[in-house]
Amino acid sequence: MENKSNKQFNKLVLFQSKEIRRIWHEDEWYYSVIDICSALTESLNPRDYWYRIKKRAVNEEKMELSTICRQLKLDASDGKKYKTDCANTEGIFRLIQSIPSPKAEPFKRWLAKVGYERIEEIENPELAQQRMKEIYEKKGYPKDWIDKRLRGIAIRQNLTDEWRERGIKEQRDFAILTAEISKATFGMTPGEYKQHKNLPEKSKANLRDHMDDLELIFTMLGERVTTEISKNEQPDTFPENKNIAKRGGRIAGNARAETEKELGRPVVSKSNYLDKDDKLKLEE
Repeated sequence: MENKSNKQFNKLVLFQSKEIRRIWHEDEWYYSVIDICSALTESLNPRDYWYRIKKRAVNEEKMELSTICRQLKLDASDGKKYKTDCANTEGIFRLIQSIPSPKAEPFKRWLAKVGYERIEEIENPELAQQRMKEIYEKKGYPKDWIDKRLRGIAIRQNLTDEWRERGIKEQRDFAILTAEISKATFGMTPGEYKQHKNLPEKSKANLRDHMDDLELIFTMLGERVTTEISKNEQPDTFPENKNIAKRGGRIAGNARAETEKELGRPVVSKSNYLDKDDKLKLEE
């Protein structure tokens, strides 16, 4: 099982500014084959490129490809999860032989480094936090914001762990409960909040990466209170969990309203950090 403190950080990595989706499955990383085709070939249609590789393969190669690849659900640009061809590190090394590219050797070194970092993080979970901190620093975020963001990630993880304890399994249900907290705290769902901040509709941008200090603080408050109420009451139905999410968010919402009265301005901001996203270049 993936270490709880790491699982939020490790769904995406970059090779020469190209996004590579990955998932921790059966105690090892599995990487999106399509993303790797994109990174190595600069193809405008990496999905079609991968399809043609499979189509050209002879029977023996096709059997090998079917052994190497697993269909695992990964996040897509529309925010949903779809089954995608994935392979572990060993499988990717074998697949690279079928993809002529001058980037093959740099990619092999990068892949070995990424795998080694994962082993380090399992042995010392604090390294995952440190690496996440370094990523935000490279994006240009201030130190005090980064501290709040990392604390918010931990609070969010505690909440999702609590929901799992209460029988919440489906991604859709997690999203509904999260939306209830957000509506009660800020008066809008996460999707509406993204629109408010002018984040691209189909972007993979994490809303919380575009919140300021106060927005992060009230997000944490709503989720932490929801966790505490759930632990106290131990709900065993989805409607009960939904009600608790509303209550936890309402407490944060009331605190937000009082804060706005004192400050004379809204807490919810239209500003985002899109300009900082462009600064992230993790090239090998």
